[in-house]
Amino acid sequence: MNRNDFQKISRLRVKEAKALLDSGYPAGAYYLMGYAVECALKACIAEQTKQYDFSSKPSSVSAIYKHDLKELVSHAELKEELEHEIKANPNFEAYWNIVEDWSESMSIARDPYKACTARKNGV
Repeated sequence: MNRNDFQKISRLRVKEAKALLDSGYPAGAYYLMGYAVECALKACIAEQTKQYDFSSKPSSVSAIYKHDLKELVSHAELKEELEHEIKANPNFEAYWNIVEDWSESMSIARDPYKACTARKNGV
């Protein structure tokens, strides 16, 4: 997969999450929004590699195949930027607090769609 693939998947998961949320399924929306953020972070990681491909070397990059958003932020080299935004923007911090502990096994959240997609402060 490459950067563009991850970007497309991320956008698709956001649309699917919105449809679920609008249909009264917030748990499913949260689940998909976590994947949307994960794919967006993996797109950032892919941008750092040759021709924007996502590395397939399991021994050296196994951590980027996990569903751990905090770890992916680190691998995407966005940790400092994230910390700066958290300090500078309390609304973003509140949203990040909702999103940061997402895992593929979770299904409950406090307005995850808004936390991820709010135009001004969303993750």
